[in-house]
Amino acid sequence: MKHLSLALFLLALPLAAQEKIAVIGLTHSHVWGHLAKMVTGHAAQLVGIAETNPDLIAEARKIGAPGDIFHPDAAKMLDELKPDIVWAFVPNNRHLEIIRLCGPRRINVIFEKPLASTYHDALEIRTLANRYRIRVMTNYQMAWWPSNYQAKAEVDSGALGRVWRIRGIVGHGGPSAAGVRNKYFFDWLTDPEQNGAGALMDFQCYNALWSLWYFGRPLTVYAQVNQLRPETYPKVEDNSTMVLKYKNAVGIFEGSWDLPRSFQDLEIFGLGGSLYVTNGQLEMRKGKGEMVSVPLQPLPADRSEPVSYMVSCIRNHKPLEGLTSLDMNVGVVEIIEAAKLSVHTGRAVALPLPLNTRAQSTLISH
Repeated sequence: MKHLSLALFLLALPLAAQEKIAVIGLTHSHVWGHLAKMVTGHAAQLVGIAETNPDLIAEARKIGAPGDIFHPDAAKMLDELKPDIVWAFVPNNRHLEIIRLCGPRRINVIFEKPLASTYHDALEIRTLANRYRIRVMTNYQMAWWPSNYQAKAEVDSGALGRVWRIRGIVGHGGPSAAGVRNKYFFDWLTDPEQNGAGALMDFQCYNALWSLWYFGRPLTVYAQVNQLRPETYPKVEDNSTMVLKYKNAVGIFEGSWDLPRSFQDLEIFGLGGSLYVTNGQLEMRKGKGEMVSVPLQPLPADRSEPVSYMVSCIRNHKPLEGLTSLDMNVGVVEIIEAAKLSVHTGRAVALPLPLNTRAQSTLISH
């Protein structure tokens, strides 16, 4: 009997020691792709959701969130439940507010991309994260693609020769206000203060991240924007182009809400070949040869999705690294801020930016 009791006790230990996660906000539509998994407790125990909007609470309940998990006051929820992780699904300009809540409480944070709506806020987030020694992750879908990491491995191995050019296109036909889950997201995504810009912020952050990963901080950033559908997006640009200059390389990027279908594609060019990267597929072409598919291997379980990776870093006392890391995503926001400045001035903007830089709206004339 003693042995049976001990066995039952040991079996119960992993559950008792499971990290706790709480959600703040449900207005970012990415939440609906993650909440169902969180409800099951696949990697961490979901203990609370801070939200007051009855429409969004009703949607969360449809996914399986129990009625008693909702809290009207985020600070009170954090004090009562003491989660290890907060995943925030709020407008971009509220990210600093979330860090001010979580930092003093020593709670690690996950944001949906980008890290912040402004470079000023990104720098302040990093200052507070370092002060309170918390991990701050910026979540991108492509951070969990095997194709993305295999492409980087091919480049690092020299398979393309010297890599000098990358071209990214990210976007779709534009956000819509149709349905409860989209309505509140649309309201802030198309607001230049809450989002930080329009399509430039929404989709060029992916491209900026790719450019930093392959080439580091650029020397200059040049950008232009279009407002092709002012009747739908009256406050912000819906199309954007960026050119990132390096000493011996260039990044050419498009981020748009005006595309006929969805794109999240990257081309990488070396002197000896090229790669084409999409979700689930990697293609290589050497010289004038035929395009061939590159085999992909699944990522380790603890690197295959955001909560599992955060939990792994917490348990192993390691910092976040790579595409989701804090320093790299401060760099992303610096590039977007420079792009906004470039749109306003009509000129390329040199990096690094002064620490007190605050760009004006991208939507000035068309």
